[in-house]
Amino acid sequence: MASVLQLSDVSVVRDGTTILDSIDWTVEDDERWVILGPNGAGKTTLLQLASALIHPTSGEATLLDSKLGSVDVFELRPRIGFASTAMARRLPRNERVLDVVMTAAYSVTGRWTESYAEIDTRRAERVLSEWRLSHLAERKFGDLSDGEQKRVQIARSVMTDPELLLLDEPAASLDLGSREELLHLLSGFASSPEAPAIVMVTHHVEEIPVGFTHALLLADGTVKAAGPIDEVVTSETLSETFGLDLDVRNESGRFTARAA
Repeated sequence: MASVLQLSDVSVVRDGTTILDSIDWTVEDDERWVILGPNGAGKTTLLQLASALIHPTSGEATLLDSKLGSVDVFELRPRIGFASTAMARRLPRNERVLDVVMTAAYSVTGRWTESYAEIDTRRAERVLSEWRLSHLAERKFGDLSDGEQKRVQIARSVMTDPELLLLDEPAASLDLGSREELLHLLSGFASSPEAPAIVMVTHHVEEIPVGFTHALLLADGTVKAAGPIDEVVTSETLSETFGLDLDVRNESGRFTARAA
């Protein structure tokens, strides 16, 4: 195993407010992590650190063997796949789905004057097929349903064979059918030995794909628990994290939670 992300005593402070406080966390290349926590816990900020979009205020963040602050982040970021609502807003709504995925090869969000090799086209077509999107290749991104757009974002994020894949609430706003289809695809992808390390943020334990190996619970900018998923996603730990007495159950790798 090799570490793809290591945070040592990392804090992030903005306008005098501490968003993340003294975080210690390591992600190995064969691990699939889910981050859970209440609104305002610092989950999105943690992903921004992991994607080299921001630097820590204090502490040391090492990403793909490179220390943030002493590396060109523009060379580092293409090695990281990132799918989020913020990224989706940057994608042109009139862009062809095939191009939405293929432009990831140049780390741009709209096709301009750059030229693509045949290998780029074939790679984009293969990724679309893997995420059951081939029939949408010629459609405009803005014409797709929420579930289809979520899958296109993930397809784009894996276009360059990243060493680390970050997913910020990939199942948010999806209906039951779209959510279950996405989770099925994510479970299959995560189970592949060729898949990169994965870190996914979600608000709901029901959205954790089968096969995810680790969990981190975050509240008030601090880590409440982190480790193997069956040891961390429990009634006791989630009740403490969310400040509510919760009954958490695991059936065949799928979690549920409700007020006790």
